[in-house]
Amino acid sequence: MTGLQPRHVDACCKPSAANARSSTNRRARLVELDSHLHCSVIGTCLSTGELRKLVPKFTDLDRHHASDLDIHHAAVELAIQGGAAAKALHKALDERYAGAIRRFDAARDADALKSGDIPPAYWALMTHPHVNIEVRQSAFGELHMLSHLVGAANRADIRRLVTLEEENAALKDKIERQQTRLQELSAERDASLKTQHEQALQIERARFATGSGCAGLTEKVEDGERRLALHTSRREAAEQRAQQEEEHVRTLRNQLGEAQALLKVVQAECAALEHASFDDSADSKQTRRRVLEWVNGKCIVYVGGRPNSNAMLKSLVEGAGGALTVHDGGIEDRKGLLAAALPNAEVVLFPVDCIDHDSMRFDEIR
Repeated sequence: MTGLQPRHVDACCKPSAANARSSTNRRARLVELDSHLHCSVIGTCLSTGELRKLVPKFTDLDRHHASDLDIHHAAVELAIQGGAAAKALHKALDERYAGAIRRFDAARDADALKSGDIPPAYWALMTHPHVNIEVRQSAFGELHMLSHLVGAANRADIRRLVTLEEENAALKDKIERQQTRLQELSAERDASLKTQHEQALQIERARFATGSGCAGLTEKVEDGERRLALHTSRREAAEQRAQQEEEHVRTLRNQLGEAQALLKVVQAECAALEHASFDDSADSKQTRRRVLEWVNGKCIVYVGGRPNSNAMLKSLVEGAGGALTVHDGGIEDRKGLLAAALPNAEVVLFPVDCIDHDSMRFDEIR
C-alpha cells in the first residue's frame, strides 16, 4: 500500500470515537479495532475457504451450503462481538502473516509502514503497536479506493459488451425479416414467370389455330415481358439491400469480437493486478521488491494505455518513489506535449496494443 499518511477522512470511512485508542507497547487485537475496519480486514486478509472452516465452529451456518456473503457477514459479526471466535480469527491471521508481522515490528513511525503486498501488510499495519487511528484510516481509505478503481474498469467494459450484443441481436432480426421478404419476392417472380410462360404457350397455340389476332397477342407478350422486367428489377434491388445488410452485420460482428477481446485483456489485467497485490509467495515478493527499487527515483513517460488503468499506474509509480508522466498518444492530449515530455524522461514505455502509430514512431525517431 502507498501513501499511508494521516489525511482527511470521508464520512463513508469515518471511525467511531469509542474505538480510537492510543499506541501501546503491544499489538492491537482484532476485537480492539474500530468496528468499521473489521469488514475490510476479514475480506482482504482471509480467504473464503479459510472462513468456511472457521466460522461454522461458532455459528449454525452450514459450511457447504451457506453463501460466501453469509460466511463473510458472520465472520465480521464474530470479530465485533469478541470472545473465543474473535480470538480464533485473530490467531488465524497472526499465523498466516507471521512473517509480515515480524518485519513490521521493527517499524517505529508511520513513514516506515509501507509495503506492496496488501493482505499481510494490511493486517500487520492494523495491529502494529505504534500505529494510530489516523494511519489505520489512511490504509483503509487506500484499500477502499483500490476496490472502486478495479470495479469501475470492469463495469465500463461489461456495459459496452452488453450494448454491442443488443445491437447484434436487433440486426439479426432485421436480416431475418429481409430474407423472408426476399423469399416472398422470389416466389412471386417464379409464379409470374410460370404464368407468363403458360400465357405465351396459349397465344402460340391460338395463333397457329386461328391464324389471326397476332397483333393482340404481341401486345400481351410485350406486357408480360414488361411485368417480368419489373419483377426482376425489384428482386435485384432486394438482393442488393440484403447484401448490404449482411456486410453491416459482419462489421458489427468484428466490432463485437474486438470488444470481447478488449474485455478479456482488461479482465486479464485486473486479474494480474489482483494477483500481484495478493500473491504472498517469496518469488512474488522478490519481484515486487526489484520493481520498486528499479522505479525509485526514475522519470518515466507512459504513452497510450487506457484511462481506467493509467490513474492506478501513476499512483503505484509515485508510491514507489518514481515520477510518471502519462500521454494518451494524441487522442485528447496534444502531440506537442509528448515532444516536450521526452527530453526529461529516463524511460519511455508504451503498450503495443493501445497506442497510435505516429506516437510510437516519434519515440523511435528520437
